[in-house]
Amino acid sequence: MSARPLRHQAGIVIGTKALPVGQLTFVRDGRREYSGFAYASEWLRSRDAFEVSPDLPLREGFVTRRAPSDLDSPFPFALADTAPDAWGMRVIKRAHAKRRAEDPTLAPLTAFDYLASVDDFSRVGALRLVNSEGEFLRSSSRHRIPQLLDLGKIAVAAHRVEEGTDTAADLAYLQGKATSLGGLRPKCTVLEDDGALAIGKLASIKDERSIVRGEVLALRLVAHAGSRAALARVVTIEGAEVAIVRRFDRDSDGARVPYLSAGSLLQSRRDEDRAYTELADAIRRVGAAPADDLRELWRRLVINLLITNVDDHLWNVGFLYAGDGKWRLAPAFDVNPFPDKARESKTWLSEASGPITSLEQLLAEAPYFGLSRAEAEEAAGDIAMKLAQWREIATSKDLGLNEAELAELAPAFEHEDAVAARALAR
Repeated sequence: MSARPLRHQAGIVIGTKALPVGQLTFVRDGRREYSGFAYASEWLRSRDAFEVSPDLPLREGFVTRRAPSDLDSPFPFALADTAPDAWGMRVIKRAHAKRRAEDPTLAPLTAFDYLASVDDFSRVGALRLVNSEGEFLRSSSRHRIPQLLDLGKIAVAAHRVEEGTDTAADLAYLQGKATSLGGLRPKCTVLEDDGALAIGKLASIKDERSIVRGEVLALRLVAHAGSRAALARVVTIEGAEVAIVRRFDRDSDGARVPYLSAGSLLQSRRDEDRAYTELADAIRRVGAAPADDLRELWRRLVINLLITNVDDHLWNVGFLYAGDGKWRLAPAFDVNPFPDKARESKTWLSEASGPITSLEQLLAEAPYFGLSRAEAEEAAGDIAMKLAQWREIATSKDLGLNEAELAELAPAFEHEDAVAARALAR
């Protein structure tokens, strides 16, 4: 006799006021997992209602979602954006495996278990999960979020996970502290000294150079070149080097801001090639300030090329809700120089041109992003001259890269496209 399908339900609410949005149902039937979502009638009647996910049109009735591949989520895109990242999933899997070793009757984890495991206070964006009594799943408060002084202990526990020597206590300590904003590298949620929510990005035992300081350098360079980037700094706690990247999905009062990844905005599969021109089309369609964001997106593509940031997949680009059903390009995040890799973007520039591999491609495609050739050349020249100061920023007091580290990073910044772009400066 086949087992009965496993079913979970959760209410979906939004924001600090936890306004009802809809009902989520999850089903595991054998090896198949799928979800259904229906908007709440009060949300559909609300003047503030908007499509919280591009695959959830504002209408009555359930919308069913099945993952198109093993790499994709069975949940609506906006909810999938709030699930644990690869590091968070690794911690959850290891903790569950230890429990199953002691109690083999425990069922395997489902996609819903991962989604529900995220700490409510730090869940990305504004969507939140509640049970039938209206209680938040994995409810918490800011008092349970690690402070900067906790980072040394977190780093020790994270390194044990990487080594495979972690204990149940290590995993219990790390669970809920993982964040959803992307990646395989160890990280945690942390509160800044001023109470702002941030991501603590830890060094890995596999690092052969300071990835932590490299990322902060890259984010500083994005801002120095005139684009918007997440605020970032490096701290060292009990010998642990950590990049503190401030979260941009909370406003100055700590209120939650709805968030969508670019991959979700395009309803993209994880295993398919998509293009920035497609993202430009989406910005024209749902952007609150499309002209500004198209130019900003193009500038970031130039920066990515000139600093060799080639981990530019669509889940490393985000959007924040701006009201009236419109979205704005979020500040840049997860930007890193890769001196040991070829300058070829993960996301294509257009379906015709394929990946970005040269400055000329970006200049030729600039009109699609609202810039004339002359404007694009002037912008690229200005960006290149700002990025030419990378050594000065890298050796600033709080980053403090030494000569050997500068030499290791140099291929990411010093190359023929950088020279060509600087030649455009006026």
